[in-house]
Amino acid sequence: MSHTPHELAEEFPADVEKMHALKQSDAHFARLFDDYHDINGQVHRAETDVEPTSDDHLTEMRKTRLALKDEIAAMLRSA
Repeated sequence: MSHTPHELAEEFPADVEKMHALKQSDAHFARLFDDYHDINGQVHRAETDVEPTSDDHLTEMRKTRLALKDEIAAMLRSA
C-alpha cells in the first residue's frame, strides 16, 4: 500500500491551471477543493500512523476522498 499523498496537482497534472481558475471563479469548486485537501490530509496521517484510526473509519475517509475527487474530475471535464 502506498502512503503517498494524493494531491490534486499530482492527480490532474494537466489541469493545474484550470483548477486554479475554477478555485477563483466557482465557490462550489473551491469548497470541494478545500474539502478534498482536508480529507486527503486526514487519510495520509491515518495511513502513516501519525493519527491512527480504525480500519472502518479509514475506509470511510477514503470513500469520501474518492467521491470528492470524482466530483472535481467531472467539473474539470466540463469546464
